[in-house]
Amino acid sequence: MQPQRDLRGLWLLLLSLFLLLFGVSRAGRPAVSCPAACLCASNILSCSKQQLPNVPHSLPSYTALLDLSHNNLSRLRAEWTPTRLTHLHSLLLNHNHLNFISSEAFSPVPNLRYLDLSSNQLHTLDENLFSELQALEVLLLYNNHIVEVDRYAFDDMAQLQKLYLSQNQISRFPLELVKEGGKLPKLTLLDLSSNKLKNLPLPDLQKLPAWIKNGLYLHNNPLHCNCELYQLFSHWQYRQLSSVMDFQEDLYCMSSKKLHNVFNLSFLNCSEYKERAWEAHLGDSLTIKCDTKQQGMTKVWMTPSNERVLDKVTNGTVRVSEDGSLVLQKVQVEDGGVYTCYATGEAFNETLSVELKVYNFTLHGHHDTLNTAYTTLVGCILSVVLVLIYLYLTPCRCWCRGVEKPSSHQGDSLSSSMLSTTPNHDPMAGGDKDDGFDRRVAFLEPTGPGQGQNGKLKPGNTLPVPDVTGKGQRRMSDPESVSSVFSDTPIVV
Repeated sequence: MQPQRDLRGLWLLLLSLFLLLFGVSRAGRPAVSCPAACLCASNILSCSKQQLPNVPHSLPSYTALLDLSHNNLSRLRAEWTPTRLTHLHSLLLNHNHLNFISSEAFSPVPNLRYLDLSSNQLHTLDENLFSELQALEVLLLYNNHIVEVDRYAFDDMAQLQKLYLSQNQISRFPLELVKEGGKLPKLTLLDLSSNKLKNLPLPDLQKLPAWIKNGLYLHNNPLHCNCELYQLFSHWQYRQLSSVMDFQEDLYCMSSKKLHNVFNLSFLNCSEYKERAWEAHLGDSLTIKCDTKQQGMTKVWMTPSNERVLDKVTNGTVRVSEDGSLVLQKVQVEDGGVYTCYATGEAFNETLSVELKVYNFTLHGHHDTLNTAYTTLVGCILSVVLVLIYLYLTPCRCWCRGVEKPSSHQGDSLSSSMLSTTPNHDPMAGGDKDDGFDRRVAFLEPTGPGQGQNGKLKPGNTLPVPDVTGKGQRRMSDPESVSSVFSDTPIVV
């Protein structure tokens, strides 16, 4: 019986020690878990509006939400908390005076999903500043003084979905953040409103999928007015994207130091936006995406004849790929028409229509045939060459010939004639003036050395005229009195 009593006493002693240790641990836990300047509720610590210059020490390791907003924090160093807060998923540091954040400041909170740094005094976002936050989903940086965003500031943040950078002084659009297949593959919202953006990479923005453009906010920026900008936002308006529809009145641009709404640029004479159809040629293969405003939607395609497109090709050339895109292989003319995509999601449903035009010829034919456009171009070039050859390379007839010797044959035909409007009479011949105005037709033939080329008379020579009236010879007048010369033309004198 004695050994049993000793064993029972030993058990009672061990139980007493266990209860004592448990009571001490529970008695000491409230003092460690909730700092004096904070209000604690389970795993939530609210230390807001306490004018704290530093982060309270001895934060409990089980903290899930820590609110340090509306205080006087100016620097966030790497050792701001000696305890590793692996359970912390939300950290609020907004409305402080933060102007410096260490690149190692977020090492103690590797599982953080929500970080609010808005309404502070940050000027730059340095390289790899948030690289430790690989699980972060929402990052608020609005209402700071950020001028420059390093291209590598958001590296290793594959889970980031929402990034707020509005009300800063950013002048360069961070294309690397939204480019498809870039650093932030899950980013669905990027707020860059109320900054100093003047130029946008318009061709790159036009290529972005709709689910990125739907959350890309660019209002209240001094953008440069041009027709490309108008076409971009008109397309977004046509698609009913939230980034445009929610802030239509705040989307403006600058021209001659004046603000203009981007949808009212009549002074630029921009053409109205029209949705363009897809174009293809015989035998082409193409892929048409169902460009929805939300990711992960279920997509069903219908043909122009209102038949559902299956995942596998059965009798036709059309099928649906794994990502919901419409794939057409070796298209024919009968494949043209309007295809409709019905997309269903958790938040809303969406219907998209795409028109396909198929031209009845191949874009790349055989080597022995030419495209119609090229044939027309070659024909025009050949026509121009032939005209130039005709104008400049035709054998000349007149100006290229040398000086011909006058023919000495007396039987040659008349080669030239001369008209004198003011006949001069020989003063020795005498006679009445009224008799000097007889009209005659003179056919002149070369008679000797007194004639020049083509039968013309040289100045100073005398042309013998038959004396019909018996009043003597008529002398030729001076060269200045000659009014016109014609070849092979009878003249009335």
